[in-house]
Amino acid sequence: MRKAASSRSVHLLFNLTKTLSISPPNLLTVPLQHCHSQHTITPQHFHGEFHHQRILLHLLKEFPRIRSLDATKSLHALAITTGWNCPQPIFLNNNIILAYASFGELFLARKVFDEMPRRNTVSYNTMIGYYSRCGDAEEAWKLFSEMRLCGYEPTQFTFGGLLSCQSLDLYRGFYLQALVLKSGLLYPDAFAGTALLGLFRKHGCLDECLKAFEDMPRKNLVTWNTMISLFGHHGFAEESIVMFREIMKMEWALTEYSYVGVLSGFLWERDLELGEQVHGLLVKNGLVCNVLVLNALLNMYVKCSGPCIAEKVFGEASIRDVVSWNTIIGALTKSESPGKALELYLKMCLDGVWPNRTTFVSVINSCTRSENLMYGKLIHGMAIKHMLDRDIFVGSALVDLYAKTDWLGDAQRCFDDIDEKNVVSWNALIWGYSQKCCFSPVQLLCEMIQFGCQPNELSFSTLLKSSETIELQQLHSLIIKMGYHGNEYVSCSLITSYAKSGLISDALILLPANDTQLPVVPSNVIAGIYNRTGQYHKTQELYSLLEEPDIESWNILIAACSRNGDYKEAFELLGHMRVAQIHPDKYTYVSLLSVCTNLCNLALGSSLHGLIIKTDSKRCDTFVSNIIIDMYGKCGSLESCLKIFDEMADRNLISWTVVISTLGLHGQSYKALQMFREMEAVGFTPDRVAFLAVLSACRHGGLVKEGKQLFGEMNMTYRIEPDFDHYQLMVDLLTRYGDLKEAERLILGMPFPPNAMIWRRFLEACNRQRDAENLEVDNVNLESSG
Repeated sequence: MRKAASSRSVHLLFNLTKTLSISPPNLLTVPLQHCHSQHTITPQHFHGEFHHQRILLHLLKEFPRIRSLDATKSLHALAITTGWNCPQPIFLNNNIILAYASFGELFLARKVFDEMPRRNTVSYNTMIGYYSRCGDAEEAWKLFSEMRLCGYEPTQFTFGGLLSCQSLDLYRGFYLQALVLKSGLLYPDAFAGTALLGLFRKHGCLDECLKAFEDMPRKNLVTWNTMISLFGHHGFAEESIVMFREIMKMEWALTEYSYVGVLSGFLWERDLELGEQVHGLLVKNGLVCNVLVLNALLNMYVKCSGPCIAEKVFGEASIRDVVSWNTIIGALTKSESPGKALELYLKMCLDGVWPNRTTFVSVINSCTRSENLMYGKLIHGMAIKHMLDRDIFVGSALVDLYAKTDWLGDAQRCFDDIDEKNVVSWNALIWGYSQKCCFSPVQLLCEMIQFGCQPNELSFSTLLKSSETIELQQLHSLIIKMGYHGNEYVSCSLITSYAKSGLISDALILLPANDTQLPVVPSNVIAGIYNRTGQYHKTQELYSLLEEPDIESWNILIAACSRNGDYKEAFELLGHMRVAQIHPDKYTYVSLLSVCTNLCNLALGSSLHGLIIKTDSKRCDTFVSNIIIDMYGKCGSLESCLKIFDEMADRNLISWTVVISTLGLHGQSYKALQMFREMEAVGFTPDRVAFLAVLSACRHGGLVKEGKQLFGEMNMTYRIEPDFDHYQLMVDLLTRYGDLKEAERLILGMPFPPNAMIWRRFLEACNRQRDAENLEVDNVNLESSG
C-alpha cells in the first residue's frame, strides 16, 4: 500500500512538472541543502518521506516565480498524497498557507491553518499578517490573542503586521505599543517601531508619533521616510525638510518614498522654491522618471503654483499613469480655464490610458464649471460605457452637472440610477430644485431623511438660501431638532437667510445672549442691506463689533462712508486695511474712485490711480478702468480719460458709453457722435444708456438734426423703445434750439403722459422765444421812431 501511494505521488509530481514547465531531470536533481552528504534526488528516493517533503518544499519556494493558483492547489494535493500516513512538517504547511494567502485565497489558507496539528510562531505571523493586509483587524486580533494563550511569544513581525492594519483602532495600538516596549522589540530592530509610527500617522497623533520616534535608538530609512511623510501630510514643510537633510547627511541612498514624503508637505506658494530644489535633486539622481515621484511633483506644482508649471512637467514626462493624468485634469478643472480639462481628457483617451472614477468626476465637473452641457452628455455616455454611471461619485457629479445646467429631469434620472445614494448626491439634487423653486425644500429634506440619509451642514445651507419666510422658520425648527443649531456654518447660513429676508431683528436674536459679535459672513449680508436702505450709520455700528473683518467687510464699510459723504473716513479706512495686511481689491478702489469723482478732486484721483498701478496693475481690468475713465472725465481731465481708453486692451459697451458721455460734457459733441458711430462699427450694439449719452452730447452741441436721426434709430434699427429720459432729452434739445412745433408734436405723441418737468421745459422755451420776438418788435419800433 505504501508503494502504491508512492507511485501515485510520483505520477502527480511528474504531471505537476509539466504544468509548471519544469523539466523532471532538473526537478529531480535538486541539491539537498542543509544535509551532511551532498547527493542528488533520484526516482528511487521517492520512497523516503523526507525526500518527498524536500521536493515539495523546493517547489513551494519556487512558487513566487510561477504565480499560479491552480499550481498551488496541485502542490497542496501532492503534499496531502505524499504525507498520507504521517504528519506533515510545520514548515511545509506554513509554505502552503503563504502560497494561498499570496493569491488572496484567505479561506483556503485559513482552512490549512485550522487543520494543522501543530503550529509555530511563523504560522500565526503569516495569518495575522495577511488578515492585517486585508484590513480585517478583528480576525487578526483574535489570532494574536490565541497565539499568546497558546504560549507563543509575539515577534517583531507579529507586532509589525498588526500595527500596519488599516482598521486597527488607536486603543489597541497603544496596547500593542506597551507590549512592544515590554518585550524590548522596539530597540533591537526598527520594524515594529516603524509600523507603530505608521499607526500614529494614520490616526493623526503627531505628538505620540514624535515621542515614539525619539524613543527608537535604531532607525532605518523606512522609519525616517515615515516621519517625513507624517510632517508632509500635516503641512509642516520646514520640519520635513529638516528631516530630509538629516537623511542626506547619513549618506543613505534615498528612495523615491523619501522624495514623495517631502514633496507632500509643499502646499502653498511660499513652498514653491523648496519644491523646485527637490525637483532638481530628483533630476540629478535620476529618479524623475519614476511615476510615483512624477505624481508627487505634479501634485506639488499644482498646489504651489497652479496648473501652468505642472502642465509643463507633465508634458516632458516619459512615463505617466492614470494618476498623473487625473492630477492635471483635476487642476485644470479648478482653474480659470476648465475647458482645457476636456481637451486633456481626449488626449488621455487617445494615448490609451483607461479612465477611472476620479477621471470622470473631474471631467464632469469641468463641464459643469464651463456650462458645457453638450460635452457633459458625451462624457455621460462614456461613463455608461465604462459602467461607472451608477457609481456614487460619478453619479453625484452627473446630478450636479444637469442640475446646474437647468436639466432637472436628467438630474433626477441620474440620481435615481445611483446604486447607493449618499449625502453628496442628495445635496446636488437639493441644490438643483432649490434654484428652480419648483419643489418644497423642507419636503425634499424630509424625503432624504426617510431614505435613511442624514443631512449635513451643506444640506441645510443650500436649503436656507432658497427658502421663503415660512419655510425658513420650519427649517429653523428642524435644525434645532437635529442638533445643528450649534454648528457655526449652519448658524451663519441661518442668520444670513433671515437677514436676506429682511428679518434683521430675527437674525440678531439668534446670537447667544453673552455674545456681542456677529460672524463675518452674516455681518456682511446685514451691512449690505443697511447700505442699500441708506442706513449707513448702522453699518458702521455693526462693524465696530467685528474683531477680524474680511475684505468684503472693509469694502462694504468704505462704500457706506462714500455714500454717506464721509469721504475722509473712507480714505482713512484704506490706511487701516493696509496696516491690517488686507490687500484692497477692485471693489475697494471703485468705492474710493467714486469719492474722488464726487469731490471733483483730480489730484486725489490721479494719486489713487497711481497706487492701483503700483500695487497690482492686474487690478486695472475693464471694470476698474471704466470707473477711472469716468473719474478723469468728471474731474476735468479729458486728455487722461481718452489716453486710458486708447490703452485699454479689452473694452466693453460701458467703456464706449463713458467716453461718449465725457466728450459730450466737455463740449466735443461731433467727436462724441463720431465715437458712437465707431462703437457701432466695431460690433457693439448700443443700449438705452448709450443712447442717453449720445443724445446728451447732441443737446450740449446743438446737433438737432443728428439728435432726431439717433432718436429715430432707437426704435427703427435697434428695437429700443425710448423711455422718459430719452423723451426729456429730445424735448430739451428741440426747445433749446427753437424747434417748438416739433417739440410739441413729440410731447403729444409720447406713449405715456408727460410730467410737469417736460411741460416746464417746453413753456420756458416758449417764454424765451416770445421774449425774443418782443425784443425784435421793440428793435423795429426803435428804428422806425428814430
